[in-house]
Amino acid sequence: MISIITAIYNQRAINEIFWFNLEKYTHYPFELIIIDNGSTDGSADFFESVGAIVIRNNGNYSYPYCQNQGLRVAKYEWLGFLNNDIIVSPEWDKTIIENMIDQSLDVATCCGIEQIENIAATRKLKRRWQKIKNFIGLFGYSRSTLNLMHRLMYPDWEGFSSDRRKNFHTMTKEGFVGNTVVMKCSAISKIGLWDERIQAADFDLYLRSKGRSLSHGDIKPVHICLDVFNHHYIRLTAKGKCPPFVDQGNLISLEEKWSDTEIQWLQRLNS
Repeated sequence: MISIITAIYNQRAINEIFWFNLEKYTHYPFELIIIDNGSTDGSADFFESVGAIVIRNNGNYSYPYCQNQGLRVAKYEWLGFLNNDIIVSPEWDKTIIENMIDQSLDVATCCGIEQIENIAATRKLKRRWQKIKNFIGLFGYSRSTLNLMHRLMYPDWEGFSSDRRKNFHTMTKEGFVGNTVVMKCSAISKIGLWDERIQAADFDLYLRSKGRSLSHGDIKPVHICLDVFNHHYIRLTAKGKCPPFVDQGNLISLEEKWSDTEIQWLQRLNS
C-alpha cells in the first residue's frame, strides 16, 4: 500500500485528469492525501467526493511545507509525492517499487520528459513536447485540450509505457525528476523531513541523500527508475497564477544552504 501526497491550488481540469489516471493505473491500494492551498474552483470538493483525504489550508504554502503536512497523516510504508499536473503510467507504483527493491533504493523518482536515459533522447522528447504544447496551448488548458496534448505526444500511452518497462527493466541512473518521488518511510530517519525553507525541494532532497550516502553509506543518492515514465505537463502550475506563498519569508535559496562543491553535484547530473 502507498500513501500519495499531492498539493494543489485550483486547476480543476488537470486535477480531474490526474485523479482519473491515478485511479486507473495505480496497481496497489492507496490513500490520496490532498493539500489544498485555498482553491476557489471546487477542486478540494472534487477530491473529497472521490474519497481523498483533503487538508484545507487558509492560503498558498510552499511545496515542502505541504508535503510535511501530508506526511503527518500518511499511514503506509511507501510514500509517493506526486505533482497534480502529471499522468501516471500503467502500474507506475508497482514498477517503481520493484525497481527500488531490486536496486536497494530508499528514494527514487520516475523518468519523464525532463530526463530519460541520455541527453540526446531527452532533448528529442522535449522538442516534441514543446511543439505540441505550444500549438495546442493556444486553445487554452481545458480538460479536452490537455487530453489532446497527451494523445498527440503518446498515440499509444499504454504501449509506450509497456515498452519502457520491458526495455529498461530495473535500470536506473543517479538523479531525479521531481514530479514523482517515491520514498520508504524508513528513509526519513536517515535524511529527515522535507526542508521547509527550500522550495526547490527535489534538488534539496537529492543533495541530502547524496551527502548522507557519502557520510554514512547507509542510503544511496536519489536515482531515476528508467522503466517508469510519468507524463508531466511541465510548468502548468506556473500558469495558474497562484497567490504568493504564505511562508515566503521562511524560504531560502539552495546556495544559502549548500556549498559550491555540493551544488556542483547537481550540475554534474546533466553533464
